Formats: sequence, structure tokens, C-alpha cells
Amino acid sequence: MLLIRSTYQNPVISSTLEISKFYGWWQFVVCLFAFMALMSIWYHIGKKQKDFGPVWLALSILCWAFSGLVEVIYLDFNESSYPIKEGLRSVFSLLNSLFILLALPWFKYLPKPFAGLIKNKFWPYIIGIPFVFALLPTLHKMFLGRSASAINELDVYYALLTLVFLGFVLWESFIKRRLPLLGLLAIITVLITLIAQVYKLMDNTINLLLFSAIFKTSLIMLFFALALSWVKELTETVIPETYQLKLLFKKRNKSNIPNNYEVILKGFPGHEDRTVQLTPALHRLLKTFAERRLVTAEGWLEIKPKNFDGAKNYDINDHNELKRLVEALLNGLFGKKNWTKNKHFTPLKNTLFEMSENRERKIRLQLPKENIHIENE
Repeated sequence: MLLIRSTYQNPVISSTLEISKFYGWWQFVVCLFAFMALMSIWYHIGKKQKDFGPVWLALSILCWAFSGLVEVIYLDFNESSYPIKEGLRSVFSLLNSLFILLALPWFKYLPKPFAGLIKNKFWPYIIGIPFVFALLPTLHKMFLGRSASAINELDVYYALLTLVFLGFVLWESFIKRRLPLLGLLAIITVLITLIAQVYKLMDNTINLLLFSAIFKTSLIMLFFALALSWVKELTETVIPETYQLKLLFKKRNKSNIPNNYEVILKGFPGHEDRTVQLTPALHRLLKTFAERRLVTAEGWLEIKPKNFDGAKNYDINDHNELKRLVEALLNGLFGKKNWTKNKHFTPLKNTLFEMSENRERKIRLQLPKENIHIENE
């Protein structure tokens, strides 16, 4: 009986090993695929934009793939190999958190309380010093087989720090891109990840694997949603060609804000028309451009020369007036500080206006007449 009993493995241990084996292969294959997919998105789009945020996020997922491989390699561990297995998992966990933190400065939208800190030139040192401080005890535990109890799980604390920053940044990114449901899902995912980190401090292996599988899957999907929202924003901020853009001056309602006038621009990517609010002065200038284009043959407006003291009245006092108009349109289209001069200001100005060939301080709206509509007051 003793001989027979020794040839069979405890069914509970066998079941646990099978679950760990499945989890390890799942984590390795899925995370490796996710890494290659994110890198492909970056190669086709982010590389041209010189945006390395997706690269750091992809590397963080690659760390999970290596962690899954460790789970498979050290499946039938013994007393001597256990510290190495746990040490490698902690190292990859630390690297995962570090790469996520390195990706944050590349995010376009950052929460105000953390924006100054994350954009600081010392950010790599701010996150790098705690990383080294957490790595050294991990290596000590890994090679010597023992650890100081006070600093036994520093990789967990470092991950908790990462989750705080990541949660706020993901929320801000999705909200600013008008994707509130994804922002809510990001917060839920971060909470699940926090629970998984707490389980790391316990001995419940099955529940830990379950929570780890859930939060890693959710975070990978969120990273892809973030990448797609980034692509969506790039397409939505493309300035249309002159023949595509339509301008509508709506009849002013009495219920409108007294010092704001609405102008509708059609032709931008997406299903919704863009409504922009302008001050009375800027609205009057844009409407003058439109009326002159509709009424006269050429539709030119003349800009007042510098240091001119004559009695002649000019349509535009200076070039800054035109600059303020374009900036107000961009603020209404994309949000304040959400546009750049090269990608938005100059293309929109060139789409809307054209200067006379002789550069004689004459400018006009170059939209086709059929693309301009003014409702009767």
C-alpha cells in the first residue's frame, strides 16, 4: 500500500500545477502577441509622430510575457529553485511598472495635479531611484534565498504607486477624448489590479492567478483602446481641404449667451458638425469675410498698413486680428491647447484664407460660394 500510494501525486497539487501551467502559457502567448501588435501600431503611426509612449507600454506587456515563461519553466519547482522563480517574477513585475511610468510623459493629456511632476525632466530619476531601491532586496532574496521581512514585497508597493499614476492618466486621456465609458472601465480595471496586488501578499495561489488573468487581460484591452483613441484623435484633427469645408452662420437665438456667437463648420472627420463659439468682434470679422465672398466678384478684404494714420477705413486692423480668429476657431474645434501650429493652425489658415498674389495686404475667404450659408437674422 505504501508503494502504491507513493506513485500517485496528490490530486490537489496536480490540479494546482495544471492551472499554473495553463496560466503560464496563456500569459506568455497572449502578452507576446499583444506586445507585437502594439509595436506594429507604433511602427505604422507612432514612429512618424516620434511618439514613444506605445513602445514603453508594449515593453511593459513584454515583461508579463517573460513572467509567464518563468511560470512554465519553474513549474515543478523545488526548495532550491523557488527563490529564483519568485525573484524573476518580482524583477519582471518591477520592470513592468517602470516601463508604464516611463510611458506617462508621452501621454498627451495628464491630470493637472500630476502634470508638472510627470513632465519634469527629473521624472526618470523620480521613478528610477525607487525602482533600484526595490530591485536590490529582490535580487538579495533571489540569489541568497532569504530576504529582510520589512522590505519583502517592495515590487508590490512599487506597483501600487504605478497604479495610482496610471489610473488618473487613463481617466484623463479617455475623458479629454470624449470617451467617458472607457474612462470608467479604466478605473474599474485599476481597482481589480489593486485587489490582485493585495492578493500577492497572501498565500491564495488560485485566487491570485484568477485576479492576475482578469486584470492583465483588462489592461491589455485598455492599452489597445488607448492606442485606437489616439488614432481616432489623429483622424479627427485632420484639417479638411478647402472644397470639403462648409461654413454656416446660424440665426442668433435670444437664449444664447450675449457675448457669444455660434458658427458651424462641416466637413471634419466624424458624423457630427463642429460648433464654435466666437466673440462678437471675431464673429463679425468672419461674417464679413463670408459676405464679401458671396456678394462681390473677388471678395478681398484689405489689411491696414503699419503706422498708417490716414482717414481711410480698412476691413482688418492688423494681422493679429486674423491670428486671433484662427486661434478661436481651433479652440472651439479641438479644445484650448489641444492643437499645434504646424499640424493645425497653419493648415486651417491655408484652408480658409488666401492672400493676393502680389502680397498687397489683401486677403479673402477661399471657400467656394456654395459652401457658405448665412441664415437671415
